[in-house]
Amino acid sequence: MGIKIGILGYGNLGKGVECAILQNPDMELAAIFTRRNPETLTPRTKDTKVISISEVNNWKDKIDVMILCGGSATDLPEQTPKFAKIFNVIDSFDTHAKIPEHFNNVDRAAKEGNKTAIISVGWDPGMFSLNRIYANAILPDGKDYTFWGKGVSQGHSDAIRRIKGVKDAKQYTIPVESALAKVRGGENPDLTTRQKHTRECFVVLEDGADPAAVEHEIKAMPNYFADYDTTVHFISEEELIKSHSKIPHGGFVLRSGKTGLHNENSHIIEYSLKLDSNPEFTSSVLVAYARAAYRLNKEGSIGCKTVFDIAPAYLSPKSGEELRAQML
Repeated sequence: MGIKIGILGYGNLGKGVECAILQNPDMELAAIFTRRNPETLTPRTKDTKVISISEVNNWKDKIDVMILCGGSATDLPEQTPKFAKIFNVIDSFDTHAKIPEHFNNVDRAAKEGNKTAIISVGWDPGMFSLNRIYANAILPDGKDYTFWGKGVSQGHSDAIRRIKGVKDAKQYTIPVESALAKVRGGENPDLTTRQKHTRECFVVLEDGADPAAVEHEIKAMPNYFADYDTTVHFISEEELIKSHSKIPHGGFVLRSGKTGLHNENSHIIEYSLKLDSNPEFTSSVLVAYARAAYRLNKEGSIGCKTVFDIAPAYLSPKSGEELRAQML
């Protein structure tokens, strides 16, 4: 029998977790839990149980790890501490400024339930975070740079869709190539927000909406677009569906550093991702860390963890002997 995984929430992320479990022979999907009417959900995998969230307590001893697939704004701050008392849990909480507070809340709950929780799992925070910590430790005299894109920002796309007169929209975050080239060239530039990324918007208007007014509102939006060079394209609904229905993303983490008695040698560390599907890649990271949570809990390591606390061997289905022979 494999590690029994529960999925809480069945949007893009939950569907991605369902697919990722199929690629891991040591895991099995026990059930999908939803706030919706279970009868309205059709899982991608045959014979998968869909259960109302109201019945989740009945599954306390039937789930090894619950993967929480809700949003960071309102779902996870409430759900992760709540369910960490009952299950080993994984989440992808990505509101960077609130991670310390979220960690403390989840840590208390997991220790109360004698469970293991791993939060903020994904690619940023997650894989990008690991690359930042490795690079900082190796090149203490240096400078960090993170670029996101080219990819769809779901939060920014949603912000555009909330504007009056907008029927649908997709927004792409794009690294500025000249800025990336300066970092790769070891110039250690000081870059403003505007110098690092541009934003490109593809917008479908409601009938009768004023394009000039919508474009002005997008470009003036604080925290989202005001600090960036933003381009707005108005297109048909058919064109949006045809050309912009996927959710690609990716990015780069770089550290430029010096070594030597007189800092005479320069080094660049670079990690990059190019993702066809942001949610499916994030889901694959969540599933690997579910394996780690299961193993850590078996060892009695309880409470909340982040990717910084998990040794890489815990992520792999291979034994220590296999890893040393094949990967080291």
